[in-house]
Amino acid sequence: MSKYHIGTAGWSYKDWVPSFYPKNQSAGFDWLQFYSHYFNCVEVNSTYYTYISPQIVDGWIRKISDADDFLFTIKLHQDFTHKKDFDQQKIKAVSFNLDTLAKAERLGGLLIQFPYSFPFDNSTADYIIKLKNIFQTYNCFVEVRHKSWLKKEALEMFKKLNLTYCTIDQPQIGEAIQFEPIITNDKAYLRFHGRNVKAWLQSINNFGKQQSYTEQSERYKYLYSPGELVEIDQKIKSIQEKVKEVYVIMNNHPQGDAIANAFELIHLLEEKDKVPMPSTIVKAYPRLEEIQLLN
Repeated sequence: MSKYHIGTAGWSYKDWVPSFYPKNQSAGFDWLQFYSHYFNCVEVNSTYYTYISPQIVDGWIRKISDADDFLFTIKLHQDFTHKKDFDQQKIKAVSFNLDTLAKAERLGGLLIQFPYSFPFDNSTADYIIKLKNIFQTYNCFVEVRHKSWLKKEALEMFKKLNLTYCTIDQPQIGEAIQFEPIITNDKAYLRFHGRNVKAWLQSINNFGKQQSYTEQSERYKYLYSPGELVEIDQKIKSIQEKVKEVYVIMNNHPQGDAIANAFELIHLLEEKDKVPMPSTIVKAYPRLEEIQLLN
């Protein structure tokens, strides 16, 4: 059986209070520490927007010291994937933090996420090779969103470079990739963006416009139904014997939907009758009561 790493994309969301984090927090209460009591991994998305200081990374490591198997996956800065404007200094800034996590045995890998406007061709293939050469000492999970990447030659390139093909679930719009796990090495990485077609289309129309946090997050507002989760469970289990590790990351974060669905997938994928979870999440999502193990 493969090892499951199940968690969410980020942990620092104010709208997770009180659906996950308690409203009345005691002195010294820390969100990451609380989160790590329930999940064994988290995908860090803030690193896409800014270069995190080494002191912050050291703090992460201290905060999860009691969680023996907890891992971070780090999302690569947009300078590398979207703007394609980076230099040696930026490479060192990213690599230093990755090395810090790796030395502490807390690094799952590096998520390299490209936009829908990055289809497969000779130029984009060469660019991925370039990034792989830069970050070759780390596990690299590559997310592409255009279905041209499903071509045989593209997947063969992933295998040759030992890149993990990131399987995504998102609204099926245009030439978007459908949710179907694909294996290119000994790891699987799956990201769930929700299936809110209307909001996703609206976000495309608003691209480049000034938006509030709520407006930016609306396209990820989606709670997977029990039936959809059973379908997801079956698809993931169909590949679990082909890999050593499976990362399952819920990115449908508004209001705590990602947390609720992550607990449900722990129940399904790890085949646990009961899952430890705080009373806050059950109050917000009553359907979790039947699988809750109070702690």
